[in-house]
Amino acid sequence: VVDCGVKSNIIRYLLRFNTTVIRVPWDYDYSKEDFDGLFISNGPGDPSMCKATIKNLEVSIGENKPIFGICLGHQLLALASGAKTYKLKFGHRSHNQPVLEVGTNKAYLTSQNHGYAVSNDSIDNNWRLYFQNLNDNSNEGLRHKNKAIFSTQFHPEASSGPTDTAFLFDDFITEVERYKEIEGKGN
Repeated sequence: VVDCGVKSNIIRYLLRFNTTVIRVPWDYDYSKEDFDGLFISNGPGDPSMCKATIKNLEVSIGENKPIFGICLGHQLLALASGAKTYKLKFGHRSHNQPVLEVGTNKAYLTSQNHGYAVSNDSIDNNWRLYFQNLNDNSNEGLRHKNKAIFSTQFHPEASSGPTDTAFLFDDFITEVERYKEIEGKGN
């Protein structure tokens, strides 16, 4: 877990699985570490100021390890992939924000607390829009087309109401297990 301001409930969700969680600071160079999946946490502020994290993510995107980013982690992953972010006129700061899983008819109620968003026009062809805000059509998630890399702008770990999107933690752990099998690391 790259800790950019991680919420305790994210750690709790990850520990529900048979995992070992190693938590490192936002600017830590983890490229020489042995790990099976990378989680980029939420946090405050302008994502463009986290240059060390973006640089580390640029390298990680080039590898085949699963990556999951939430909120600021989503924005940092987008910047590392070459996309752009912008400051929202009014941030998304509430519960029950409706988002659509793009390509499906599935809508979810989400918890959000952010002032920046990823520009849909800046996403390159290796990525696709994963979730979209139904109030203002802003970007709520990205998914790599060929790798186990995805992110959400909203907080799937939130416990303030519906836990509709908690399945994303299951998806991440499934990708980590798949990676370990391919790499011959076992359980």
